[in-house]
Amino acid sequence: MKKIFILCLGIGLLFSYRGFGQVGEKVFSVNILNMNNDTVALPMLGQKNLLIFYADPSHPGQNKTFRDHYLEVPLDLSEVTFITTANTLQTIPRPLLDRMEIIEITSYTENEKLHIAIEHLIPKQLEKHGITDEQLSFSKKAIWKIAHNYTKEAGVRQLEREIGNICRKAAKELLTTEKEKITVTDRNLHKFLGKEKYSYQMANAAPEVGIVRGLAWTSVGGDTLQIEVNVMPGKGEIMLTGQLGDVMKESARAGISYIRSVSKKYAIAEDFFEKHDIHVHIPEGAVPKDGPSAGITMATAMLSAVTGKKVRADLAMTGEITLRGRVLPIGGLKEKLLAAKNAGIQTVLIPKENTADVEELSSEITKGLEIIPVETMEEVLKKALTR
Repeated sequence: MKKIFILCLGIGLLFSYRGFGQVGEKVFSVNILNMNNDTVALPMLGQKNLLIFYADPSHPGQNKTFRDHYLEVPLDLSEVTFITTANTLQTIPRPLLDRMEIIEITSYTENEKLHIAIEHLIPKQLEKHGITDEQLSFSKKAIWKIAHNYTKEAGVRQLEREIGNICRKAAKELLTTEKEKITVTDRNLHKFLGKEKYSYQMANAAPEVGIVRGLAWTSVGGDTLQIEVNVMPGKGEIMLTGQLGDVMKESARAGISYIRSVSKKYAIAEDFFEKHDIHVHIPEGAVPKDGPSAGITMATAMLSAVTGKKVRADLAMTGEITLRGRVLPIGGLKEKLLAAKNAGIQTVLIPKENTADVEELSSEITKGLEIIPVETMEEVLKKALTR
């Protein structure tokens, strides 16, 4: 007897099926069992497809006669362990994800990319293009600039491609000129790769009202988000632009609710929110953005715009906000701190529950950053707003 998890019209059911079958094969006799192994009736839903996600691993024999529909030959998969990779877990179906052992591999730091390039990528590309290290060499500043301004990735795949591009152009130059050696530096790098492809939005020069720097995690590493808020006369509407996802929109509304609950403390008029519209915008509108970790950032930007108090320009923050103003933990802290460092940020506010994550990071990442754990929005505002 096999136990298989299925999904039927959004309802998770555990059923047992006697015999063996193939994916896509019709099942005529199915026993539906509840958590007490009692037989239950299946509602009359008409003809539906049962999507089988997983076979019970305690019965390895059930995978012994798997038939590959491309080769059309039976394969014994009872001793096979499948290993897959993914840039993000967000798009993997939850029933499938629940049955995987997840090993998280974080992004490379700039220093790690530098050593990987020197020790592996450059020798590999030199050999591939028939060039010796006496004919072509790279300065450390050039490698750092390639990784920083010509690629934007968590790994080194694009970095290797750019090094390969340089090798091809250098090989041509060595053959068509009388040069015996070419040295690639940060000053002549543009001759090989053209203008820089990526630039990083540095910290603002001075504190401003309604502008706060947030930190985000993406599938290609960390990034900074400059959240802007404007307040104008209106009818109490909240406008959210910048291609925000549903979770981020909910965080903005939670932030507004928190601000309204503490309006007396910050001398905000009782009818202010009925007579004014609030517009929250995150630039680079072509790039989709989602997740709860910008909650405290949006709340700080909105309170700054409403009260007219400026926010420190050298400070960034990340954390989810609750209606009562508590700051909840987030993920991707390593990548976010790297993004803050690259943007010239000096102080970063993080949820207190992420303190243990900071202790696991190398000094290369945390050096030069003042990392302050916070538990409540009150602490966030004390650190962020200028007096």
